[in-house]
Amino acid sequence: MQHKNKSINKWAAIVASAFLLLFCIVIGRFTYLSIAKESAGHKLVDLGEKQWKHVKVVDAHRGNIYGRGGEVFAEDIPAYTLYAVLSHKAPSYVKDKEKTARELAPILDMSQDEILKILNNKKAFQVQFGSAGTKLSYAKKKQIEKLHLPGIGFITDSKRYYPNGEFASQVIGTTRENPDTGKQHGVLGIEKSLNKYLTEEDGVVSYYGARDGVMMPNSKEHMKKPHDGNDVYLTIDNRIQAIMESSMSKVEKEYKPKRMIAIAADPKTGQILGMADRPTFNPNGNSIKNYTNFAISPPYEPGSVMKIFTLAAAINEGVYNGDDKYESGTYKVGGVNIHDWNQSGWGKITFNDGLERSSNVGFSIIADKQLGTDKLHDYLKRFGFDKKTGIDLPNESGSIMDWNQKANQVETAFGQSSAFTAIQIVQAATAIANDGKMMKPYIIDKVENPNTNKTMIEHKPEIVGRPITKETAEKERELLRSVVTGKHGTGHPYNIKGYDVIGKTGTAQIAEKGKYLKGKNNYIFSFLGMAPKKDPKLIVYVAVDRPHLKPTENGDEPVADIFNPVMSNGLQYIDMAPNQKDSQKTDIQKAESQSVKLPDVVGQPMDEAKKTLKAKGLDVVAIGKGNVTKQTPFSGTKLLEAGKVILVGEGKQKMPDLTGWSMADALKLADVLSMKPDMIGNGYVTDQKPAPGSQVKEGDHLTLKLDSMTQTDKSDKQTKKPPSEN
Repeated sequence: MQHKNKSINKWAAIVASAFLLLFCIVIGRFTYLSIAKESAGHKLVDLGEKQWKHVKVVDAHRGNIYGRGGEVFAEDIPAYTLYAVLSHKAPSYVKDKEKTARELAPILDMSQDEILKILNNKKAFQVQFGSAGTKLSYAKKKQIEKLHLPGIGFITDSKRYYPNGEFASQVIGTTRENPDTGKQHGVLGIEKSLNKYLTEEDGVVSYYGARDGVMMPNSKEHMKKPHDGNDVYLTIDNRIQAIMESSMSKVEKEYKPKRMIAIAADPKTGQILGMADRPTFNPNGNSIKNYTNFAISPPYEPGSVMKIFTLAAAINEGVYNGDDKYESGTYKVGGVNIHDWNQSGWGKITFNDGLERSSNVGFSIIADKQLGTDKLHDYLKRFGFDKKTGIDLPNESGSIMDWNQKANQVETAFGQSSAFTAIQIVQAATAIANDGKMMKPYIIDKVENPNTNKTMIEHKPEIVGRPITKETAEKERELLRSVVTGKHGTGHPYNIKGYDVIGKTGTAQIAEKGKYLKGKNNYIFSFLGMAPKKDPKLIVYVAVDRPHLKPTENGDEPVADIFNPVMSNGLQYIDMAPNQKDSQKTDIQKAESQSVKLPDVVGQPMDEAKKTLKAKGLDVVAIGKGNVTKQTPFSGTKLLEAGKVILVGEGKQKMPDLTGWSMADALKLADVLSMKPDMIGNGYVTDQKPAPGSQVKEGDHLTLKLDSMTQTDKSDKQTKKPPSEN
């Protein structure tokens, strides 16, 4: 018994010692942790948070870019990323890989083998399909969903969308996704220059929960609110820009020039109402070949449009006498012979006649003998040709004035030897149109926070110089009218019936490797015009670089094909502007006060969606039946009351009657139906093919005949005389 008690005591001592040792280890460990507060390099709090804290990102949207009348030029729209679940442990996974690859291939524009290779990844729980499977449209999502493929799903995202495609693309710009942040950032145009204002700030929701995501009892949800990017309002007029784009596309197709520039501006304010380049690009795609906005960069020798400013300087200095005569043909200065375009000249002619005929010799004499090149240089500075305009667009270039040699100084008087940008020319022209007051050009009206309506940036008309007097401007406008209507005027092709257009033609030689190119097609043909003469409301500048001319053409034809429709339609639109009799409100302010924010009706039954939109006073055009699969403009867009909304449903799509539609609305229809538009004329639709009621499909051509006046306008014209010439 005594031996047994000894054994028990022995084992009890061993167990007690073990417990004591274990207790010391635990206490020691806690003591160590209380001092070091770290285990294996990780804070305990962090470890806990990683295991129990759940964080979700709440998407915000990049700011919208709007036009002068509230039309949306750039916006974020829903987009979808396709994924496939491969793990057999998941409730739904890809069961038939060959079938899945075969049916997805044509939709994703991938080969069946490419998709199979992705689906045969044996290590992955879930896979995606690269760039081909990201940023998918709602239409493609629905197309894939109809296949009912097991294991196929979508992650909802957003993408940048430009409803009008190539429309003002160099101005608006485009974005690219930052691979580190997943956010869009601007790489061109307004998207780039105002990127910090347009960029959104995503929100975050965090809470403590179990591994399956269920929130723990008594746990609170913490949220950092998302903030959408600021909205940008441009001065671009949707209608003028649409006419400009359509006209330039036709000229590009017919004449295949190296490049083209067109700018329309309000001379009273400096607002840019239209700006376009060729070549251009569709910002909805990934192929951009031209990153340069030729309207602001680089400078080039503009040719005889510069005679406008030499003439203004001479008139302002009181040295111009248009009735004086000189010997045309050739003029020698600084050891260089300057020739008229008609090298034999026209004999002795007056300086006024020299203006009409665009005589280089006449303007050389004005610069050399009457005005003097020092004074000419002074006036070029007054007109702002020595510095950038400061227009609110990125990458503007300055000028190159070659003033080292006498001959170059004189040649600058008629647009050779020195190089300037198109926007510098337009800025200087505002002084001629605006009674001597030169207005700084601007294209951003304001930047506004969409949630608070706080204005972040606001631009106002700014006088940047008074290079000439009101009397000089008035006299010059009279003389410039003769360029368009005079017996020997070079501007006859720009004499638009019913409007007293004034301006100056330009035919500039192109220098390469220090020598001017020769040949009929190696010129930049241009026209700088404004109207009406007495009080110009619109300036339009067009330049076409090296078009392929027909044997009977002289270079005016492609320029006039752009200038004339832009000027004539632009003047009509300006006459109808809602702020003409109300100087207290701008067009944009009025548009905002009358605008309707478009709701998202995609997925709703067509009849229900139509009812919702019509109740807001909108003009709804429905194509197809069933549920709405597409809408344009997209949700969040601000439209004026009676603005047109196009809804596309399921099933067969039939062409609506487009009679009376504007070009801009017709182009939106072509875009939403994926049709190829062919425009004949400008203004409003008068005829169409396919005919109303015809069934259409993706890729079909939409041919439209347009007229610059609606039927109401034509009726009015029968009882009213056109504007008289002054």
